[in-house]
Amino acid sequence: MREILGRRRRLRYRRKKGPVQLEAALTCAVEWQWPVLPGVGLKAAGGDRSADHGRDREHRGSRGPRGCACPDPECVVPGAHPFDPGILAATTDERMIRWWWTNRPTAPIVLATGGPTRAAEGSDAGRAPCAVSLPAAAAARALSALDRMDMRLGPVVATPTRWSLLVAPYTLEQLGELLFVKDCVPSSLRFHGSGGYLVLPPSETGWGQVRWERAPLPGSAAPWLPDVEAVVDALVEASASSAPGSGLHPPESGDGSRLTY
Repeated sequence: MREILGRRRRLRYRRKKGPVQLEAALTCAVEWQWPVLPGVGLKAAGGDRSADHGRDREHRGSRGPRGCACPDPECVVPGAHPFDPGILAATTDERMIRWWWTNRPTAPIVLATGGPTRAAEGSDAGRAPCAVSLPAAAAARALSALDRMDMRLGPVVATPTRWSLLVAPYTLEQLGELLFVKDCVPSSLRFHGSGGYLVLPPSETGWGQVRWERAPLPGSAAPWLPDVEAVVDALVEASASSAPGSGLHPPESGDGSRLTY
């Protein structure tokens, strides 16, 4: 009997496999009121996938990304950006979300950062999260430093090359004041504010799978988010220590004119 039950469990889990983007997109848009839209996605793979395709994806950062479905052959964020529809189409409308992902079930989930949700336009409340992203190795050090400070963190999105800390909405003026007092802000540190975007799990991009390094707590109306000023010092310091020429770490693949996203 135990063997039969175990087999049933495996079959049940197997049936659950497949595109889960629709459920995740609905959670973001309807439960959390985060405006999202489908990303451009990747070029269709030609022919059968090889048996070691999964292992290849884990090492894609050193081999280069898969191609983007957009017309730009040199796209530096393959599959991980809006195209058609554009970023202004991001919405929290359930019917639109269902229509998009019913027609494109594996499309990446793109969050429009910093803007007002459709349900709250014209009010001060209900703005989408912003984010700060940095190279994965630097982000891991920054999270360790923030944990040692007992800093409460919100969700953290991870790709094989970069991690993004979601923070409460901020304005360009607030961000400018925070960064003005810094001696140096590394170019590898990026800010996703109003008019920006961020790809959310469980999307797949040309650089690999997008996942939660720190997942939102289940059951909450919307994930809690820290203010950007609470985390920016640790992020700037971690980015600076991993920048080329710091003497602490070797340059990352993609530094320079083509930064690794």
